Amino acid sequence: MVRLATVRTTFHARVIAARLGAEGIVTDLRGNVDGIYPMGDVHVFVSEEDLPEAQELLLADEVESAFDEDDDHHVDTRTPPELWIVLATILVIAAVLFARSI
Repeated sequence: MVRLATVRTTFHARVIAARLGAEGIVTDLRGNVDGIYPMGDVHVFVSEEDLPEAQELLLADEVESAFDEDDDHHVDTRTPPELWIVLATILVIAAVLFARSI
């Protein structure tokens, strides 16, 4: 077995293992796989003969994900800076009007 990748989380390692397993490539996860603390790198190993195919699959997945159009499904919930300026202006005017009425 040779190391294919090192990732930061068990979840990411299991996603890689599932992706390669779907193509018939057997993987072995080493490192902090089932530790009590979810910290530490996880290494994904494959057989030496499967290494080129596994590298190609992961590279192809990475290239395809670069072209994903996540912007269509992403909703920006942040308030635009212009709205904050308008709100601050309204508050200042309201404070001035309130101060004059006292």
